[in-house]
Amino acid sequence: MPAPALSIADAAAALARGGVVVYPTEAVWGLGCDPRDEAAVHRLLTIKRRPVDKGVILIAASIAQLDAWVDWQALPAPRREAVLASWPGPHTWAVPATAALPSWISGAHRSVAVRVTAHPQARALCEAFGHALISTSANLAGLPPAFRRGELDPALLALSDGVCEGETGGLAAPTAIRVALSGEVVRG
Repeated sequence: MPAPALSIADAAAALARGGVVVYPTEAVWGLGCDPRDEAAVHRLLTIKRRPVDKGVILIAASIAQLDAWVDWQALPAPRREAVLASWPGPHTWAVPATAALPSWISGAHRSVAVRVTAHPQARALCEAFGHALISTSANLAGLPPAFRRGELDPALLALSDGVCEGETGGLAAPTAIRVALSGEVVRG
């Protein structure tokens, strides 16, 4: 059975019920859930076949949606300003995490990868849900990401709770991940 098409409101409601949804991002289709819901995160990781120790990215509509999990004070002012000046936009940063960040988000890391997105549907989904979301590429671990809707794996879609309507932002590669403390690129 194909995954149902979801409006932003329907996708936000699915997330609130512990669902896992597929949605467009700046470059690729993303797979997301409520990062506060451990069972939902483990379900997402099972669908994707991704080990929990790798950690996941959080996307948000605003900096405030990340505040509970990002230790902004651990960044020197110039580095904090560089991170904040890059948003909203397709810039993902590995930022020092607060003690409140669950290990099912950080994996084996002491930081959390975060992005305040400017992508219209991803941003609207975070706004409608009222919180940051897990954002990992909607593909099985080790396989290429889906840049177009037609590239999404039907088996992965069947395990999700639906697909948000929309298109990716057209970037040629997934967003780079940089270390906030140094600016070093860890995924380019």
